Amino acid sequence: MLDTTPRARVDAFLGRLDAALQAGDIDAAVDLFGTECYWRDLVAFTWNIKTVEGRDQVRDLLAQTLATTRPRGWRVAEDTEASEAGGILEAWISFETEVARGYGLIRLRDGQIWTLLTTMVELKGYEEKAGFTRPLGAKHGINPGAKSWKEEREEEARTLGFETQPYVVILGGGQGGIALGARLRQLNVPTIIVEKNERPGDSWRKRYKSLCLHDPVWYDHLPYIDFPKNWPVFAPKDKIGDWLEFYTKVMELNYWSSTTAKHASYDEAKKEWTVVVERGGQEIVLRPKQLVFATGMSGKANVPKFKGMERFKGEQHHSSQHPGPDGYKGKKVVVIGSNNSAHDICAALYENGVDVTMVQRSSTHIVRSDPLMEIGLGDLYSERAVKSGMTTAKADLIFASLPYRILHTFQIPVYDKIKELDKDFYAGLEKAGFKLDWGADGSGLFMKYLRRGSGYYIDIGASQLIIDGKIKLVGGQVEEITETGVKLDNGTEIPADVIVYATGYGSMNGWVADLVDQATADKVGKCWGLGSDTPKDPGPWEGEQRNMWKPTQQEALWFHGGNLHQSRHYSQFLSLQLKARMEGIPTPVYGLQPSYHKG
Repeated sequence: MLDTTPRARVDAFLGRLDAALQAGDIDAAVDLFGTECYWRDLVAFTWNIKTVEGRDQVRDLLAQTLATTRPRGWRVAEDTEASEAGGILEAWISFETEVARGYGLIRLRDGQIWTLLTTMVELKGYEEKAGFTRPLGAKHGINPGAKSWKEEREEEARTLGFETQPYVVILGGGQGGIALGARLRQLNVPTIIVEKNERPGDSWRKRYKSLCLHDPVWYDHLPYIDFPKNWPVFAPKDKIGDWLEFYTKVMELNYWSSTTAKHASYDEAKKEWTVVVERGGQEIVLRPKQLVFATGMSGKANVPKFKGMERFKGEQHHSSQHPGPDGYKGKKVVVIGSNNSAHDICAALYENGVDVTMVQRSSTHIVRSDPLMEIGLGDLYSERAVKSGMTTAKADLIFASLPYRILHTFQIPVYDKIKELDKDFYAGLEKAGFKLDWGADGSGLFMKYLRRGSGYYIDIGASQLIIDGKIKLVGGQVEEITETGVKLDNGTEIPADVIVYATGYGSMNGWVADLVDQATADKVGKCWGLGSDTPKDPGPWEGEQRNMWKPTQQEALWFHGGNLHQSRHYSQFLSLQLKARMEGIPTPVYGLQPSYHKG
């Protein structure tokens, strides 16, 4: 009797796909894709992070990658089951290529591929030592002159960067640099992380004292070590700082704190970077083959240039330099901006008895934390999800499997529901004069984050302070800074003793301009954004985050950043790209993105 279970049907389909690919029959393979189809590949086929859309693009990808990739062994992944709902057949899949093992998620609609996610899991012959292959650690037997683990670590720390050179230098030792460093460590890629602060975690510790994570704990695990079961849902900044410091030590990372990168240049002939750093008053020259900027998507402060700033008699600083509310009692503080940092800073100032005014220059998307956690994230990242058998790795791949081209269609109903649920809350904000938006197409927070990395606030209390008038709110554009305050284009003058510019951050390629040169920064182009042609995300459509976690127009130059979720998830794919290059595995890049915008 014919087995018609979802698993059997997907297995039969994968058998046809496998046969077509192994035979090199591109036409037969393309016929298995629907007329509307999306294939997102994380390194496995393209040595890139690339989404192709429609049969013509699928055909082009296969025509250019099939001969070198030689995929085979497509099947429903072990210990998983296929499912069917709403006419969509869905299954976890595994496959192999010539050099790697892969995993993915397939969705079939009307018997053809609607969405396909393929990811590289490990390189054959260079697997991470874990589980049954974990290192022994103890050195049993008689080993005259053998060094202890501690002695070996001390020797490595003493010689790497001096007697031996790292293959990778990571500039920036925040969550991104640390997560990538941990992945590279497990792949035996000699790596040095360069960090200007004194201790790992200082990039969190040194921010304003009320800062805490707005994303929940289930979304924020680092690679290999999850947060403990009793870790708070939203961790305070100093607690995160301590975790990063602990993690750096137990993962045995070569972490150069109190080290400043001065200059970097690439030698095209030697295929090598020269990176000049200052450490302990000494100038050191590192010569890595690969250079990664992990300087933070929110690292390059965007300090505005308003007329009259030099005249202001009080204190003024960017939000990244804000020390917190202590010391400002009895003073009038004006915060220019209305996104996450502005709300956090205003709330902390109010709580400490400070007279505070927020200047809103453009509309902001607001979503309360509770409905966002339950409706927006709950199915993938929550205690409820964990109880239902959802793992972090599985959740990451489900999220990654939704193509950016259609992701907004999944998000719009979520935010429509939140809008209705919290209609009184939003009415209160609008009555207070707050300008709200829901993104260019009503798709809410995640799309705003992916498109522009700004323009929103996850409310953990500050919005009610605005509704109640406890945080004063003024709308308008800044015309000039006077000696005693802020003057807006509508004639409003706001007296101030302190001005905080919560004006966001610039593109990460700004760091390249500072450390390499402007020509290289322009060659690489803007980092972040999808090319959605929505505010602050100019087209043309690219379908992936510009320049992030993948090859750029500058050989051997990479960018790694984003929130904790992205630092964890994409560090896997960046580390595999770097490892392959170190081992001399051919990495023909398909679809290297052009550079459209300089910054």
